[in-house]
Amino acid sequence: MSFLKYLVRKTVKAIFFIVYILPRKAQYFLGVCIGVLWFDVLRIRRKVIFENLEKAFPDKSIKEKTKIGRASCVNLGMTYIEFMRLRFIGKQHLDEFKVYGLEHLRAAQKKDKGTCLLTLHLGNGDYACAGFALMGNPLVLISKEFKVKWLNDVWFNMRKRFGMTFIKPRRSSYDILKSLKNKKTVIFVMDQFMGPPIGVESTFFGHPTGSALGLAVMAQRADAPVVPIYTYRNKAGETEIHFFEEIPFVEKSDKQETLAHMTQVYQDKLEEFVRKHPDQWLWVHRRFKPFIREPKTRSIK
Repeated sequence: MSFLKYLVRKTVKAIFFIVYILPRKAQYFLGVCIGVLWFDVLRIRRKVIFENLEKAFPDKSIKEKTKIGRASCVNLGMTYIEFMRLRFIGKQHLDEFKVYGLEHLRAAQKKDKGTCLLTLHLGNGDYACAGFALMGNPLVLISKEFKVKWLNDVWFNMRKRFGMTFIKPRRSSYDILKSLKNKKTVIFVMDQFMGPPIGVESTFFGHPTGSALGLAVMAQRADAPVVPIYTYRNKAGETEIHFFEEIPFVEKSDKQETLAHMTQVYQDKLEEFVRKHPDQWLWVHRRFKPFIREPKTRSIK
């Protein structure tokens, strides 16, 4: 490692520690500042935020959409602050987490087929995973990696110390099925756009788009229950973790119809969560991109 990279890593860790030792009110203030800077000053993807809000809530006024958009960016700011805190939190911080509907997860786990958790970018999922894992609940998360190696190492090492396991999204089927066979709980974050060939045409807030097929495929292959879950940061600064009743898997006339149907069912559930807490969803993501089918290639005889 070069001296410059070493210096950067040490500086980043020092900043993380300084943020961690600040009073919670000061941390919250920093998160708000980051969010306001993002939304009102730098205006990063502000146009995308408003385009998404117009599609989701066409009846809301500009004032209401602005309030939601700013709150969403403040949530991102708080997420960055909590990311810095991840390096230092332990069981002494469990009072920051509140779990609701745990009986739904336990009922699914009793089936001994592994459990799939359907979730989205609402609140701070990584922080919630850390807290839930600290309570003695090991989790498997399908997660992308950063291109910058040292940042990737910092990010994953922080999360691994809570007992979490990670699966890369590319060519992940074998590892996911193996985890489910070993009766583990696997998290599927399913609220982002996905085109062909691993996505399927679906709707979100009534608009046509594309969604990942992965959860429907894995749930069918493993015959594993799917439990919806979302996280939310309440006004007291606590991270709420909400579990809901298992979503039944419904078979249609053929496999493709089945997978498309179940993917839509999952998206409808996620839309329900976003409608409940629009202030903490990831509106900066281009969720409503059109699903463009890949052209069929003619075979050469």
